[in-house]
Amino acid sequence: MTLALLYGALALQGAAAADAWPSKPIKLVVTFPPGGSTDVTGRLIADKLRGELGQSVVVDNRAGAGGNIGADVVAKSPPDGYTLLMATSSHITNISLYKTLPYDFMKDFEPVSTIAFIPNVMVINPSFLKVGSLQEFIAYAKNLKDTKLNFATGGSGTSYHLSNATFNAMTGIDMEHIPYKGGAPAVTALLGGEVQVIFAPLIEVLPHIQAGKLKPLGVTTRNRSSLLPDVPAIGEVLPGYEVALWNAIMAPAGTPKDIVDKLDKAILKVLADPDVKKKLAEQGSDPSGKTPEEFKAFIATEIPKWAKLVKLSGAQAE
Repeated sequence: MTLALLYGALALQGAAAADAWPSKPIKLVVTFPPGGSTDVTGRLIADKLRGELGQSVVVDNRAGAGGNIGADVVAKSPPDGYTLLMATSSHITNISLYKTLPYDFMKDFEPVSTIAFIPNVMVINPSFLKVGSLQEFIAYAKNLKDTKLNFATGGSGTSYHLSNATFNAMTGIDMEHIPYKGGAPAVTALLGGEVQVIFAPLIEVLPHIQAGKLKPLGVTTRNRSSLLPDVPAIGEVLPGYEVALWNAIMAPAGTPKDIVDKLDKAILKVLADPDVKKKLAEQGSDPSGKTPEEFKAFIATEIPKWAKLVKLSGAQAE
């Protein structure tokens, strides 16, 4: 068989495989534990994709190492469209946060589509800290002489940490970093008065805000959240401040373009579903589907942005 005929046969074989895809259940690897914001969104999308693809999409939680364990599983999976990654902005952060990674984020994954953008929200416990606004908080913190405010995070280098470190740098306030082993214990510490402030994903503190146990002072995204329309974006008070989290779907590098495009179209249809829009909005997330090409360009802009935030925070992980 000549080389040209061989290439032609391989192309036809690849096209046939893409046409048949999916012929069995698909696994979506979520790199964080069940119940968190990434898991909730992943399960919502997985459930709705079944109607578009004609096959079930099963969530597989592979938590650990800031999302690196699950990402490595997908990076080393066959590029056949049956193992996908629920990627997040944490995976971009890890490029600068970790000295070494078991995979190359830019080379080992195929961008498919973004899912949503998620704000963090700066909250205090009004039972322990009597300030009524973001401006009052800044003035109060700057006037402290012999003590410091403590801020809780879900760990060094997490979005909690980077959001607060950026706030510290832009205001000149020297708050003490108190890292916890995850977001849930960090929120519990704030509720108990062990710390004074936290910058947490909105979905993780929204019930406490609605119950009046926590008071929101600002959101970290450029625009206000539709769930908290009276709460300012921090950038309204500190021009240029923005820390926007996101999640997305990626596949192993080498996944056939026809499969990637088919999956992208299915995701865009899911994100246009009124029920999905409603449920994402209830979590404080804004749907944001991108084409694979747009997603790839977006990643290129995100890497230096998050590298700057990691450097600013001084965070480092082994």
